[in-house]
Amino acid sequence: MEKELSNELGKIIIDEEVIAKTAGIAVMECYGLVGMSSRSMQDGLADLLGRDKISKGVGINISEEKVHLDLNIIVEYGTNIHEVAHNVMERVRYTLEKKVGIEVVTIDVNVRGVRVGDAN
Repeated sequence: MEKELSNELGKIIIDEEVIAKTAGIAVMECYGLVGMSSRSMQDGLADLLGRDKISKGVGINISEEKVHLDLNIIVEYGTNIHEVAHNVMERVRYTLEKKVGIEVVTIDVNVRGVRVGDAN
């Protein structure tokens, strides 16, 4: 599925994978995140996704020119989960609306796990 935008010069078609990767990169810029998790969890375990598969943690539903996102994240132990989730929502909305030109109707954040962050 794709998102189609039109202007006086013609139309722009943005693939769903581009939206997912852009949202995933915006998520990873947020403080308090360890990473993103896959949308399909097996055995109740949240696996961290590598940077190359970051779009697998983003669910997208485009209907009637409206974009709905589901983000699956793993937060760092000791952080305020509510605050991290709120920051993720704001960052993704800003990035997609200002940088890509896509209006996002809803952003649902699913916290799939809590882990101790990297010592790096």
